[in-house]
Amino acid sequence: MKNKIAYRFRIELMEIEPMIWRVIEVPSTYTFWDLHVAIQDSMGWLDYHLHSFSLLPPRKRKPILIGIPDEGNTLPGWEMPLSQLFKEPGDEATYDYDFGDGWRHRVVLEGISLQEEENKYPNCLYGERACPPEDCGGIPGYYHLLDILQDKDHEAHDGMNQWLKGHEKNYYPYDSEHFRPNEIKFCNPKKRWEMAFQS
Repeated sequence: MKNKIAYRFRIELMEIEPMIWRVIEVPSTYTFWDLHVAIQDSMGWLDYHLHSFSLLPPRKRKPILIGIPDEGNTLPGWEMPLSQLFKEPGDEATYDYDFGDGWRHRVVLEGISLQEEENKYPNCLYGERACPPEDCGGIPGYYHLLDILQDKDHEAHDGMNQWLKGHEKNYYPYDSEHFRPNEIKFCNPKKRWEMAFQS
């Protein structure tokens, strides 16, 4: 029987300090759609918005865009295996999520190894800090939210907490420092695809 391979990725949410990051492992048989779902789950996003991966292959001048096809040149992620473009440790891509709020992630292939029988894949190994709440207004809105939550006398403090409580995902109380890898639950990417495109 052929040995199963795992890809280990580091995902960093760009332009935010202190950094919000994750290290995940996924099967090498995954497509870019499958990786998208694993990133969403590990970061804490809710997959409400469009996404795309951008990679610049060796000896190419134009990046390849992979995600949900549109009238442009975006290739369907569910038809693109990771192994086609991630060849060796150090290869990287940019992952954009929610083109309105503009969350940009750096995705780096850190390692390729044999899957361990006692592990379930995908899994989250490491990470730090909670993901920003969905629809908080991008990086400026995220910093504004943190300022409001830290100031109990701020006129918007109560309203912001009500918004966090009433969100599709209850973010209250929001703790920007909280993250536990063992709390991550990964969805089946095929079921996610069916929910997105067959409903």
